[in-house]
Amino acid sequence: MGPLLLVLLLALILGGIGFAVHVLWWIALIVLVLWVVGFFARSAGGGGRWYRW
Repeated sequence: MGPLLLVLLLALILGGIGFAVHVLWWIALIVLVLWVVGFFARSAGGGGRWYRW
């Protein structure tokens, strides 16, 4: 019974990590799209940098 619970716990941990990484990929994709849209909107609107770094 112990090894079965250990395998189940390991599967839940790895599944949770996989879900979190999947969510982070979607967030990164959304941020990238917003950055590209802002970059092109700023360059078309008058040039210059639109970020502060």
